[in-house]
Amino acid sequence: MLLAAMIVATSFPVGAAITEGLDPAVLTLIRFSLAVVLFFPLILLKYSIRLPSTKSIAGYALISASIVGFFWCMFESLRYTTALNTSVIFTLVPGISGIYSALLLRERLGRNRLLALLFGMIGAIWVIFKGDIHSLMALQLNYGDLLFLAGCFLMGFYTPLVKLFHRKESMAVMTFWILSTGVIWLLCLCAFKLSAVDWRAVKPHVWVGIMYLSVFSTIVTFFLTQFATMYLGPTRVMAYSYFYPTFVLAIDWALGNGLPTARTIPGVGIVLLAMVILLGGKENQSGAKGK
Repeated sequence: MLLAAMIVATSFPVGAAITEGLDPAVLTLIRFSLAVVLFFPLILLKYSIRLPSTKSIAGYALISASIVGFFWCMFESLRYTTALNTSVIFTLVPGISGIYSALLLRERLGRNRLLALLFGMIGAIWVIFKGDIHSLMALQLNYGDLLFLAGCFLMGFYTPLVKLFHRKESMAVMTFWILSTGVIWLLCLCAFKLSAVDWRAVKPHVWVGIMYLSVFSTIVTFFLTQFATMYLGPTRVMAYSYFYPTFVLAIDWALGNGLPTARTIPGVGIVLLAMVILLGGKENQSGAKGK
């Protein structure tokens, strides 16, 4: 999950570099479709392609719907709000995922892990705002923020649903069908936009960026996240998203954008402490065994 968090963090600058080249919804459709095409030979050769049962397909579709719904809410909300606002709101996802896990999987978080989720959120917000309390107090919610919040409630379902619907099939197979059903959802959302795209005007760096997002930020991270969910549990897996702001700041530094101020360091420390607590102890749940 640490590796997955690092990969996801790299997707932010990559996405920023190519987002103007295509409509975001169309870009996501191409990203998912390309991931399915690249993943297909592996599944065909190693596992063979067998159409899952209706129940399994329904489970995969629900999982992909949570992801696609989140992406749609994100792209739509960014018409009305800022990336900073959305990054702050996203820190609520691990806590939301924890609530869903308690309801769907009977996962018992305990007082220490609940406190760790709270402090992890505080630490992530601290890093995002670079320790500037005035910037945090100036944050105002608008229609875009509320729409993105709805998307976060959808994203919170992702890891609990993975554990709920997993039936001992290979994680590669599960990832393939989640991506495939995600393509269907995306076609329903933006198929009407495809005819309006000037494909010849799309610049080469945009295609390179899409390829990177398809292979690493989609196939690899989906597989790693779903694999880790079986061992760490949904709440602890989603808690790794608290690392995103820190990794993004590190990437910015590597790209020559300088280091954040010293006021950011306490936030990083709070996130690390929260992660130590969340990763400590064993998963305490009664309803998810054998899933």
